[in-house]
Amino acid sequence: MTDAIKIDVWSDIACPWCYIGKRNLEKGLAEASTDDNAPRVEVTYHSFELSPDTPTDFEGDESAYLAQHKGISADQARQMLERVTGVAAAAGLEYRFDLLKHTNTVKAHELLHFAKEQGRQLDLAERLMSAYFTEGRHLGRDDELVSLATDVGLNAADAREALQSGRFLPAVRTDQAQAEAYGINGVPFFVIDGKYGVSGAQPAEAFTQIVRQVWAEHRESVEA
Repeated sequence: MTDAIKIDVWSDIACPWCYIGKRNLEKGLAEASTDDNAPRVEVTYHSFELSPDTPTDFEGDESAYLAQHKGISADQARQMLERVTGVAAAAGLEYRFDLLKHTNTVKAHELLHFAKEQGRQLDLAERLMSAYFTEGRHLGRDDELVSLATDVGLNAADAREALQSGRFLPAVRTDQAQAEAYGINGVPFFVIDGKYGVSGAQPAEAFTQIVRQVWAEHRESVEA
């Protein structure tokens, strides 16, 4: 049997382009799945903190954060948010920056590693990004994270223990070290079969094209 294509995705749940990239990846893979000899693909998410120095309770809205973080005016920050909201809408996502609660994301990354151990990482990644960008949920707080974990079928007590023990923090740091080794300094970043790097929220068609190409390479190696 031809081995599955492995796609490793470095992202941050607080990265608006990462959610757009996630949706475009899913659309691209869905298109390729209709092929007669459809590619088999395994997707794994990895931790990347865009702003690890962000406090759990950031004072101000998202435009204030952008202005402070990027050294731009409040008006420029609002224009950036309007642009990304439009791109998100084209991907089928309704961003609500008026509700968004900017926060530190390390705990969310720890929870994603717990979910990976339980076989629910992809479900939780979707739930966290939806909660953050469209529902205004506070993803820096354990109670909120545990609630979202239960939404995808994870045990509340186990999720809370995973967060409070810190036992998944080393896995987060390992992901970040691997990103540094790859030279990744922005997300989303997709590594396909450990040899092809795709940067940014590419359109769905780009993902369809590359998985078809890589799947053909897999088949050729089996037949050789």
